[in-house]
Amino acid sequence: MTSQAQTDAEPLHAETSRAAPAERCMVVIPCLNEAAHIGDLLAQLIGPADRLDMLIVVADGGSTDGTRRIVEEIAALEPRVVLLDNPRKVQAAAVNLAVIRYGEAFARFIRIDAHGGYPDDYCEKLIEEADATGADSVVVSMLTQGFCPFQRATATAQNSKLGNGGSPHREGAKGHWTDHGHHALMSVAAFRDVGGYDESFSHNEDAELDFRLRATGYRIWMTDKTVMTYYPRASVAGLFRQYLGYGRGRAKNILKHRAMPKLRQMVPLMVLPVVAGALLAVINLSALIPMGLWVAACLGYGVWLALAERNPYGPLAGVSAMVMHLAWSAGFWLQLALSWTRRVAAR
Repeated sequence: MTSQAQTDAEPLHAETSRAAPAERCMVVIPCLNEAAHIGDLLAQLIGPADRLDMLIVVADGGSTDGTRRIVEEIAALEPRVVLLDNPRKVQAAAVNLAVIRYGEAFARFIRIDAHGGYPDDYCEKLIEEADATGADSVVVSMLTQGFCPFQRATATAQNSKLGNGGSPHREGAKGHWTDHGHHALMSVAAFRDVGGYDESFSHNEDAELDFRLRATGYRIWMTDKTVMTYYPRASVAGLFRQYLGYGRGRAKNILKHRAMPKLRQMVPLMVLPVVAGALLAVINLSALIPMGLWVAACLGYGVWLALAERNPYGPLAGVSAMVMHLAWSAGFWLQLALSWTRRVAAR
């Protein structure tokens, strides 16, 4: 078992002393308190790692639930598994650190999220797609699956246009060149060339990196040969915090690159102003109309899902969608307000 910190790491973009064999790939798993999932995930990946000559790097952000012990026990028996300390905790830093520490021996890396599900041939399919297309990055569609009632309702919302706005990496689109998708496989050279993930992003770091990849001329391929399964938050509070972070991350991305948001991103921005405007109902009851229309649209779409797809969680999916919309909008406006406040304070 190997466990290392970042104290003496080389710069992310540093020239390497030897060329990485083109066929070699490593797996990077950022994780924090994933004891319920990490053991099974590693057991699933060891077979592909043997077949494909891959190293599996678990970059742990300081887990306190037994995750580290599980990884250490597996690594003691499996030399292809190493544990890497990630003092900064965030996923962006975890992947950067893994590339700094081990990237010179590999031409590509595959990012695996500990809180997700993957087909047994996931790594093989990604490598085949990279070889076939010559893509610098291969991204995948993401299917959401839940277990408890609220998770299932949230999964229903996230798998629909109500929750994903028609995002291609949520819709299972056919293979095509794209500007963004759920990160899966990436060229180490391309990753290093653009400076890796921006570690100031706790959310939306993948979209921010994709912007820089595209601006530098690198190509991103959305594959339809494989998919990952994501397990959503199991509580309203957890879902709200997650989407609050997503909204803040999107705002940071737009502020950093001066990029106009897409229409599907602009529509949810109005949710917080609409909800806030409802407070004016103490003056005029008509102020409730915009919020009422939004609530009716979400709940109505949920009922339609229940009828059209015979999904009993459809009505509750409308509630999950409202949580996501409101949190995302609140996070976006919060980040704009914080950025404006900092600029004013710096004058």
